[in-house]
Amino acid sequence: MSFPLFIVNKYIRSQNFSFLLSFVSVITITGITLGVTVVIIALSILDGFDSVISEKIVNFNSHIIISGYSGKNVIDSKKTENKIQSVSPEIKSVSKYISKNTIIKSKAGTDGIVIFGIDPVNNNLDIKRIIKKGKYLSSSRNLSQILIGRKLAEKLRVKVGDKVTLFTLMNNRPPSVYNMPVISQFVIVGIYESGMPEYDDLKGYIPLSKAKIIFNMRDEISGYNIRLSNLKNINGIADKLKETLRYPYYVRTIFQKHQNIFTWIDLQKKPIPLVLGLIVVVAIFNIIGTVLMNILERKSEIGILKSLGATQKQILQIFLYQGTYLGVIGIILGALSALVLSLIQINFQIIRLPESVYFLNVAPIKINFFNYLMVMFSALLLTILSAIIPSVIASKISPIKSIKFN
Repeated sequence: MSFPLFIVNKYIRSQNFSFLLSFVSVITITGITLGVTVVIIALSILDGFDSVISEKIVNFNSHIIISGYSGKNVIDSKKTENKIQSVSPEIKSVSKYISKNTIIKSKAGTDGIVIFGIDPVNNNLDIKRIIKKGKYLSSSRNLSQILIGRKLAEKLRVKVGDKVTLFTLMNNRPPSVYNMPVISQFVIVGIYESGMPEYDDLKGYIPLSKAKIIFNMRDEISGYNIRLSNLKNINGIADKLKETLRYPYYVRTIFQKHQNIFTWIDLQKKPIPLVLGLIVVVAIFNIIGTVLMNILERKSEIGILKSLGATQKQILQIFLYQGTYLGVIGIILGALSALVLSLIQINFQIIRLPESVYFLNVAPIKINFFNYLMVMFSALLLTILSAIIPSVIASKISPIKSIKFN
């Protein structure tokens, strides 16, 4: 062990209790630990929101939506499907859909929802994976089947096997004596749960052929759902589709359709640099304060070391090592604390969130070790820089004055 490291070990440990760190050192380490923990947890939660919400939206929706301008219907044409498929080899699948606003009624309640008509066989929405009760729409002759979300099922107080009634408008016109609404009864075959109230509360799914009947859309559909094999080129493919299809087709990517959600995620990230900056400032002042206090307490000892032949460089190294030593302990404890807290949240889901505000019912955590390394490296660098100032002060203390005035 070198001379500066030997002295640091003696300085940091308490004079009375050699197995314990001094009280001031404990406070400094605790401050750094809390700072690192908070930074890593904040980044993990933001990554979790970004990852989980993006995954839910992407998996539960098509990547590109083609509809008619102003919500108008488009012609159900095989030629159009072929045109779409020919735009790019990255287009994995194309499926037709019908989307209309309706009123759903059960014995216990009534609500307004959006009904989607989908082909049970040729459908590229990942609905099967999130069905919690019952089953997916079947391709049998019984077309009066409906899938609804858990939140909607709770509102209507219904379960799998119960019947609900849909009130739908004909020809997209208000009801009148000459345009009576269509009343249809459906059996709930499945209840899904995506974890996002926008879906679980507002959307229902019925067979496409049944939707054509109740909405009087024999040769029309609302549009096409497109899924890609790779989302990297989604904007380029969307632009090509716009050029190929033109009016009356309206092309949007999933990120454009749900721009409010993705913008909200970006807004959550903006205050983070300010918060991180404040935490870093606190950590820096902790280290500077601790090392300066140690210098004042041991001013005479510094003078004695210098009188015994310790060089200015060795004195500087002693206090630089001390600040770094405290920082490293705090950084390691902070990273371990963040990891433990993250694992607890992932496994036990202690922190719950209001779905209507955060789109999720549980605070998501994503453990990204790049974040851990980035925060630890940044904290270590700042620790070393913050320890330099008091170390330089200590190295310039005059041995004669420090011993004389002690």
